[in-house]
Amino acid sequence: MFKTRKAKPAAPPAGETFSSSEVSRISGVSLRQLQWWDERNVVSPRHDGHRRVYSASEVIEITVIAELRRKGFSLQKIRRVLRFLQREMNKGLAEILAGESEVHLLTDGKSIYLEESKERIIDILKAAKQPMFLVCVSDQVRRLETPQRKPVRAETATSARKARAV
Repeated sequence: MFKTRKAKPAAPPAGETFSSSEVSRISGVSLRQLQWWDERNVVSPRHDGHRRVYSASEVIEITVIAELRRKGFSLQKIRRVLRFLQREMNKGLAEILAGESEVHLLTDGKSIYLEESKERIIDILKAAKQPMFLVCVSDQVRRLETPQRKPVRAETATSARKARAV
């Protein structure tokens, strides 16, 4: 009667991939927030069945988004930053991942700068007419390289007891 196509698993990308729980742990963003961002096409990972699979560049985008959200940026302004990052980062992501340079994102919500030169960053901050927000993209990349360890069950139980005692 009805023919259905079997969902083919997407071809694995060349680089390292991350599950939703790993991305959540690395970025400090809840799993529900990651799902919402996927539904709203803020960051759209590859889907492998019902699982979301993130590339390294998507994880970097998520950590930058999380930093900007913590600083009070609206999703509309973050989308502008993301478009800029996608345009610029595709060119330089390999150098950032290789650790050859320190890359900083500066924005006031209207203007966006991606800078490597510390002198240039200072010049931008001095010339700014309103507060600028600085996110070190290289630090976000280092989060990928640093293994995020899960707390041992005994550690969480001890901290919970301490919290109740206070």
